[in-house]
Amino acid sequence: MSQSLDLPKLGTGPSATFRPPKQLRELQEQAPVCKVRTPAGDEAWLVTRHEEVKQLLKDERINRSHADPPSAPRYVDTPFFNLLITHPDPDEATRLHKEMRALLTPSFSARRLARLRPKVEALALEMVQELLDEGPPADLHAQFSQPFALQVLYELIGIPPEDRWRIVELMGRMAVLGDPAAAEEGAAELFGYISELVGRRRVAPGEDVISRLCEAGLEDERIGTLSAGVLFAGLDSVISHIDVGVLVLAGNPDKRERALRDSASLALAVEEVLRAAKAGSSMLPRWATGDVEIAGVTIERGDLVLLDFTLSNFDERAFDDPERFDVERAPNPHLTFGHGMWHCIGAPLARVELQTAFSTLFGRIPGLRVAVAEEELRWETGQLSGGLLELPVTW
Repeated sequence: MSQSLDLPKLGTGPSATFRPPKQLRELQEQAPVCKVRTPAGDEAWLVTRHEEVKQLLKDERINRSHADPPSAPRYVDTPFFNLLITHPDPDEATRLHKEMRALLTPSFSARRLARLRPKVEALALEMVQELLDEGPPADLHAQFSQPFALQVLYELIGIPPEDRWRIVELMGRMAVLGDPAAAEEGAAELFGYISELVGRRRVAPGEDVISRLCEAGLEDERIGTLSAGVLFAGLDSVISHIDVGVLVLAGNPDKRERALRDSASLALAVEEVLRAAKAGSSMLPRWATGDVEIAGVTIERGDLVLLDFTLSNFDERAFDDPERFDVERAPNPHLTFGHGMWHCIGAPLARVELQTAFSTLFGRIPGLRVAVAEEELRWETGQLSGGLLELPVTW
């Protein structure tokens, strides 16, 4: 990629309006593929529009591979992104990705979700009852969204509930921005904990991801990497969508009423939450393993490619009036879960969690509302996730 000193500099963190930041919207109007500078200071190609994001998600030359991983351009400087480059050989990186999907997909099968769903629903009821018993006001983020998503993931992965806050702390340290040494330390502790847990599961297996990976004959390091990936992919995103979904639905009673009419209406509303109610942007960093011609530009081998799902979900070329939050939007071809070989295998579980969270919260607490003005909400700006720090509610 040719050097340029005056490229648009991307930021991190949320958008106060729950919409893509103005800078990204302007880039989207300029071109479907734009050269930018990342928060880490490297050059990258930002893919801004729905059609081009979807096209590159199907192109195996846009991969988790780089010929020289230590020198690969970065989106942000954090150990989590070091996990994204799986192998310098693109064919091997593709093989590893397909192997990962084959290993993890059974844990998200319809049969597994059918067994898990009653536990998810019971957990939501239990946590909402605790909210009611304690009475208003409450911090929904700390008292429901975060522990609910954590407990579901722990059940799935095989992490003992008593380690809940230890994992939260380690993941938070690993995702911190601006302090690579502290992030590396958090990553080392997280992988150390998972390795210890793998040893326990080898002796006493259960019906969980770690046990299944042990049975498949994987080494401890590979199991640790896959388990950490499931944690990162399945936690912050679900927490953020619960928080912001509640924020939007609580502030729009007519839309909430339509969403909660029946299960089909709720399913449609959840898809709109997935499309639109995500703070900031959702970048999927990948690298080109060969020259790719798209939208009049050449992405060269080794270049960093940023596929922005949030931005593409607000592309008026793919969505009518994308700024409008429409709980009855159909069709809704959002790319929040990716596409093709990059489609999130945990998408069915995330949908179950969101449907259960909204139906239980608003079903049991119909008067639930946010207790502060939108502009008073506090957002996490020092971490990769960039979600709400708290969500004060009352009823």
